Amino acid sequence: MKRLLVIGYVWPEPNSSAAGSRMLQLLSSFQKAGYTITYASPAEDSSHAVDLAALRIEKSKIELNSASFDTFVSELNPQAVLFDRFMMEEQFGWRVEKHCQDAIRLLDTEDLHFLRHARHQAVKQNREVETKDLHSELAQREIAAILRCDLTFMISEYEMSLLTDHFKVSPDVLCYTPFMMYASEDVETAPFDKRQHFISIGNFRHEPNWDAVRYLKETIWPKIRKQLPRAELHIYGGYPPKKATQLHNEKQGFLVKGWAEDAQTVISSAKVLLAPLRFGAGLKGKLIDAAQYGTPAVTTSIGAEAMYGEQHPAPARVTDDPETFVKHAVELYEKEHAWQPLSDAGPKAILERFNISDHQEQLIKKIKKLEDNLEEHRLNHFYGAMLRHHSLKSSQYMAQWIEAKNKLL
Repeated sequence: MKRLLVIGYVWPEPNSSAAGSRMLQLLSSFQKAGYTITYASPAEDSSHAVDLAALRIEKSKIELNSASFDTFVSELNPQAVLFDRFMMEEQFGWRVEKHCQDAIRLLDTEDLHFLRHARHQAVKQNREVETKDLHSELAQREIAAILRCDLTFMISEYEMSLLTDHFKVSPDVLCYTPFMMYASEDVETAPFDKRQHFISIGNFRHEPNWDAVRYLKETIWPKIRKQLPRAELHIYGGYPPKKATQLHNEKQGFLVKGWAEDAQTVISSAKVLLAPLRFGAGLKGKLIDAAQYGTPAVTTSIGAEAMYGEQHPAPARVTDDPETFVKHAVELYEKEHAWQPLSDAGPKAILERFNISDHQEQLIKKIKKLEDNLEEHRLNHFYGAMLRHHSLKSSQYMAQWIEAKNKLL
């Protein structure tokens, strides 16, 4: 029996974040590939986390900067280790290298953190992203983690191209693995006249989502409300801070609802989803859900990045101009003939772009190839071995210093 150890940044919360849903898709794929899974994390427990035991996944709490992990991983002796985001590879990669050298090393970026960070800095300074923004210390750390691993799961075709074309990362160490959805050609969605309200949804702990809510409040929604004085915008998302709930204003139709117990219900009953994302990276779970449930969206070029391919019509209107954004939102809300083609296009986009049968099969093939040719694969990627030697030594010494300091305290 093969065993996969997942070292999670957090415990998966599929009902509060797209990252949680994606992690469950990956776990399911590894189970299909014949792996028994142990999911370990140094994060605090969450009442919103999925019941891993119900999914036949073993759960383990681990500590940062502690030799207890060495004993844990040695006894577990996994055949593969999946790091959830590059920070976990930085923390635990050298320990895995030391005690389980023959284990396949896998990384899931979720999205490229350095790309999201570069875009955020540009938005804050009201300018376009420049090359120097991409060449940051964060990029050096994240790409180093990618090179130290045998294979990295990439959620976005755009980010794949950025790594291979701009940073010259070998495509052999990357695997395009977007959201993997169960799709059908026959999807029943609620009709135009059975839907009401605009909707916005997204975990408030994710900075692009919080920025979008503020942008809606300050710039977009007042213009929509002026044209549609009886319309309401319902805003859902996990972990709403006080600064978000204080934006709630019934007179303005700006309703901050907080947690959605069932995202499918609130999205599938809404008329239009608004996602004015000004920065970010990866794929957007909210737009995946909207497409799946036949809810047209209005979003930005950042929101639509790597989402819809060449499909026409796409299930969303895309613009970075606020006036045009408002125009699209009002038109889709009022006119069924404009709304219906986008609603019909949504399930088709899921079927064509994110069908689990296509992407899961490709993932399993990649893992099987690594199982059979790991030594050859590593010999062909010398830079990865070089980075593991130098970078992991520095991580080891820093972790051991922190561990010794903690013991003294």
